[in-house]
Amino acid sequence: MKALPKSTRPGGFHHTGPGGLNAEQFARWYRDEMSRLWRELDLKALSRAAALVLEARTKGRHVFIMGNGGSAAAASHMAVDFSKTAEAPGKPRVKSISLADNVPFLSAVANDHSFDAAFEHQLDPLLKPRDVVILITGSGNSPNLIRAARLARRRGAATIGLLGFDGGKLKGLVDVPLLIPSVQYGAIEDMHMSIGHIVAFYLKQAR
Repeated sequence: MKALPKSTRPGGFHHTGPGGLNAEQFARWYRDEMSRLWRELDLKALSRAAALVLEARTKGRHVFIMGNGGSAAAASHMAVDFSKTAEAPGKPRVKSISLADNVPFLSAVANDHSFDAAFEHQLDPLLKPRDVVILITGSGNSPNLIRAARLARRRGAATIGLLGFDGGKLKGLVDVPLLIPSVQYGAIEDMHMSIGHIVAFYLKQAR
């Protein structure tokens, strides 16, 4: 595995895997990379993230989830899993909201202000202290996520970063950085989705 780059721009690809492989060979390489990432997954950080979502469920706080591109799709999926899949008899449901889903609002902010303000602008009237903000990104350097993280810090909300590469700028801005140390975007996104599933099914069986 090549050394991780010090930083990557949003959407930047530094390594997609070895070249010149057939589909079976590439699949084997990808499987090996995923196995490595599972072995190195920071389970203590994952546990801290799950505890924050569990506390939000217990205390009736909101969980706001956001990301761009594939991470926007992951945010939507995760919000559904937390509020529906994680349902358990006798337990309150998680108040989880994906900020990637309101396309009219996102386009209005992007058109009138800047896409860099898209998530911050949505959070501003909604976010309260001890709410949970989950930021999903491969690069860790998306300006709209950085602005949202800084707003969350000012408001006293708890922040979780699902990150890749070296974590980028967001790594130092969140309370719980959950870093997937890879430069393969697909593997990073696969792990982020798996983390969401782990938390959701943990909530479903938690007492």
